[in-house]
Amino acid sequence: MRDALHVTADDADATDDAIPDSRETGVTGVVLAGGLSTRLGHDKAVIRLHGEQGPDLLVRTAALLEPLVDEVWISCRPGRCVTGPYLRIYDEVQGLGPFGGVMTALRAAQGPVLVLSCDLPFMERTLLEHLLERRGARHPEALMTTFRQEETGFIESLVAVYEYACLPFFEDALTDGVHKLSRVIPAERREDIVYTQNEALPFFNVNYPADLEMARRIIGAL
Repeated sequence: MRDALHVTADDADATDDAIPDSRETGVTGVVLAGGLSTRLGHDKAVIRLHGEQGPDLLVRTAALLEPLVDEVWISCRPGRCVTGPYLRIYDEVQGLGPFGGVMTALRAAQGPVLVLSCDLPFMERTLLEHLLERRGARHPEALMTTFRQEETGFIESLVAVYEYACLPFFEDALTDGVHKLSRVIPAERREDIVYTQNEALPFFNVNYPADLEMARRIIGAL
C-alpha cells in the first residue's frame, strides 16, 4: 500500500499493471538516486559507462531490480526526469541522505524493500538474486539482509533488503540524530552475506572524479 503523498509517477503509464504478476515477490525495489553528487561535480545518475548507446547508471540500476521485485521505485529529488514505468518517491524529511530515502520507502511500501544505490556500475543481477535467496532463509530475528566485507566488517547498507519491521529502528535513530544507515539496525538483527576484498568489484561506487576514471579503465580492460 502506497502513501499517495509521497509516491508519484511520471505519467499515467507508470502503474502496477506494468509489472507482470509472475514477478510478485512481496518486495519493492528502490533505486536510491537522491544525492546531489557534490563530490563528483555532476549528476552521477545520468552517467553512461557501458557505451554511448547504453543505459545511464539510474536506468541500469532499475533494470537490474525489475525482474526480481514486484515493482521498482526511484527515490529521488523532485524534478528528476525518470525514464521507464517507475514510480518516483520523495523523502518525507529532506537532508538525511540515504537514511531518509530508505525510511520513506518503508513507510510508503508498508512491506520489505530492496534498496540499491544508483552509483554501482559493476553490480550484478546474480548478487541481487543471492541477496533475496538469503533473505528468504534469514534467521528469525533478522530485519536487514545485506553484504559484509570480511576483512573490514564494512556493511553494504545501500545494497540490502530492509523488512517493514525495521521502521521503528529508523524512527528511534531519527530521534537520536543517527542518520548513518549502517548504524540503524543492530548486528544481531542482520543477516550478513560475507564477501572478500577480491570479490568487491560489484560494490565499487562512483563518488569522486577519480572513481569515475577508475570505472572507465576497468570497463575498458574487461
